[in-house]
Amino acid sequence: MASDSPPLTLTLPSDLHLLSVARTFVEAVCKVGGFDQAATDAIVLATNEATSNVIRHAHQGRPEAYLQIQCRFCPEGLEICLLDEGEPFDLTAVPHLNPAEIRVGGRGVFLMRRLMDELSCQAQGERGNVLRMVKHCGHKSAERGCG
Repeated sequence: MASDSPPLTLTLPSDLHLLSVARTFVEAVCKVGGFDQAATDAIVLATNEATSNVIRHAHQGRPEAYLQIQCRFCPEGLEICLLDEGEPFDLTAVPHLNPAEIRVGGRGVFLMRRLMDELSCQAQGERGNVLRMVKHCGHKSAERGCG
């Protein structure tokens, strides 16, 4: 996917106290894109889950590790990529959970799969991953192209 304009980007240290900063950033991107409230809520929740997973699991609470959130408007809607500094992660190895199953935790990937229209993860060598999520929905910034 090529783009003429750079993505809207936020870089954060790996700290759970900064989840609200990530949510506010993504919500502002959605408002700029003209997404309705339902789409905005889905995108913000999926990004919150992804960011929390990076901090808790990929970075294992290492505050010196950084994560980056990149947002690009595309003809389909909005593409969000999270870049981390963790060990390679195989998203396909995460089982599809039964939503009726009672359990504490472990719902992040389930929510991302349910809330977003596309979800993939690519390892970047020995360290780092790019989690890519796309939400398909119309918005007023579609003419910017997809990155």
